[in-house]
Amino acid sequence: MKRADKAVRIMEILNELHPETPIPLDHKSPFQLLVAVLMSAQTTDKKVNQVTPELFRRGPDAHSMAMLDAEEIKVIIREIGLAPTKARNIKGLSLMLVDKYDGVVPASFDGLEALPGVGHKTASVVMAQAFGVPAFPVDTHIHRLATRWGLTNGKNVEQTEKDLKKLFPRDSWNQLHLQIIFFGREQCPARGHKLLDCPICGWAATKKKILEEARR
Repeated sequence: MKRADKAVRIMEILNELHPETPIPLDHKSPFQLLVAVLMSAQTTDKKVNQVTPELFRRGPDAHSMAMLDAEEIKVIIREIGLAPTKARNIKGLSLMLVDKYDGVVPASFDGLEALPGVGHKTASVVMAQAFGVPAFPVDTHIHRLATRWGLTNGKNVEQTEKDLKKLFPRDSWNQLHLQIIFFGREQCPARGHKLLDCPICGWAATKKKILEEARR
């Protein structure tokens, strides 16, 4: 099956299985979303949501967060991975937002990616979920599924993002990336997955992926 045909069918299945796509990270503003997404690297959304209530109580916006010491932030978020580095970045980006943007999160990729600790994936999530700008944030999970389904031959998330943007309509990107994440968590795990029983992998998985899974 051609990639374009696969994409159409995958969208139909995901729209049926996941018509609603709530943002998994709790937040009340673009700033809080930015901080939550930054913290979500190499940890779970559930764990981030456990530590952000106290963090956002003390630093609900860039101005108040900039007043906190990096050490204080680290103590609050100590349960998540890479807490020391993330704490320094949260402090640094808060100071930069106050200094350059009067505490307002910029609604541009260039502005976001210039902030400490903010890469393209984090910027894409904020642009999509806070500002409604079409983006297709690709993390390791989406990269894994897109490869498993034969939608990309990309060796990295950058190439996978380009391939997915070519396959799917621009106005579907913001919802679709969340649908793929939800589907992966609920029905398409990295290991111990019976591809042929999966509503998407059962027909979309490449022969190579089926053989790799069989050998595990």
